[in-house]
Amino acid sequence: MGDITRRAWMEMAVAGAAAGVTGESKAAVPSPSDSLHVLSQAKGMMGFGSCVNAGMLTNPDYRDVLVRECNILVPENDLKWTVLRPNPDDFNFGRADMLVSWAERNGMKMRGHNLLWPRIGRNPKWLDDYDFGSRPATEAERLLREHITTVCRRYGTRIFSWDVVNEAVNPRTGKVRDEMAIGKYLGGAMIDIAFDAAHQAAPGAQLAYNDFVKWSADDAVQREGVLELLARLKSSHAPIQLLGVESHIGTVGAGNNDNVMGTQTFDAREQASWKSFLDSVVAMGYRLAITEFDVSEIGTPADIPTRDRGMADLTRRYLDAMLRYPELEYVMCWGLVDRFSWLQSRAPRADGLPKRPAPYDGDYQPKLIRQAMADAFRAAPMRG
Repeated sequence: MGDITRRAWMEMAVAGAAAGVTGESKAAVPSPSDSLHVLSQAKGMMGFGSCVNAGMLTNPDYRDVLVRECNILVPENDLKWTVLRPNPDDFNFGRADMLVSWAERNGMKMRGHNLLWPRIGRNPKWLDDYDFGSRPATEAERLLREHITTVCRRYGTRIFSWDVVNEAVNPRTGKVRDEMAIGKYLGGAMIDIAFDAAHQAAPGAQLAYNDFVKWSADDAVQREGVLELLARLKSSHAPIQLLGVESHIGTVGAGNNDNVMGTQTFDAREQASWKSFLDSVVAMGYRLAITEFDVSEIGTPADIPTRDRGMADLTRRYLDAMLRYPELEYVMCWGLVDRFSWLQSRAPRADGLPKRPAPYDGDYQPKLIRQAMADAFRAAPMRG
């Protein structure tokens, strides 16, 4: 099956909407005017989108959902060092090129994720073993600038926003990580170098720092560390415009604490601490984006209607809090369909059941999470 266009989907969706979707855990099939990107744009936002891998584009059902809901895409893996950089001398742009071209053919904008991820185990093995020579700091800077310059120049204005640095603050210490090779030799300067290189190579792009900042009382150290980093970058006039708020929200299980924000409660106290953090970010002049939204569900009941309702309620509470900020420019899901979510392989449920963290189920039908997102957009204040 060839690429589905927006016009073709709109014709099919009008017919499909009349049929509806039954079942307590399902939401109504959206009409073209109710797509998530249309609803968000109606409130003055840039839009809505999702991550995607090049391999997903071979699946016509997944393509249909992307075209239906999104006007922004971001590669889940295909622009990371582990995919782009098989060795120190070569780049492999095939998968990323495919994604960028497909997005353009379907009238979608493209974000870039990511140019520097200074965490151990998140980069190719050759980088861990790399010989930085007798002047390791100089070689580390050269290698980092070479990578960022090569990638940004290849795509130019075809990518409108970059997660330049991803998850650089250690949530336990609040300090910039120095665990990977480049960080060991450059320290916090690696962040300034990365933003400078990205700005030089893509001067018109929106540049972001992206992280999974948490809202619970126990995570104040992390929040303060991120604020300290953002304040330092502001005072040094680093070319950064936006904080990417990952938004992997919900309860977590053992071994999966590093990437999920807060609890499924998000009560008044937690909302207050979260508001204080966001207020501090925007007071520095930064814009906001939700860059990786999904709902973790460890500890939720097996009953699907009950599980989905609880996750939808959390979605609504969280998005209502975020959408109060006129500085929030767009919302990105980290996958739209349950069966392809990265969370399926992270901290499995104790009952062995598949997870349901995305707006669409494994049969590509909209769920209550999707309905909660649509309702949050409808209720959001108008920008401007």
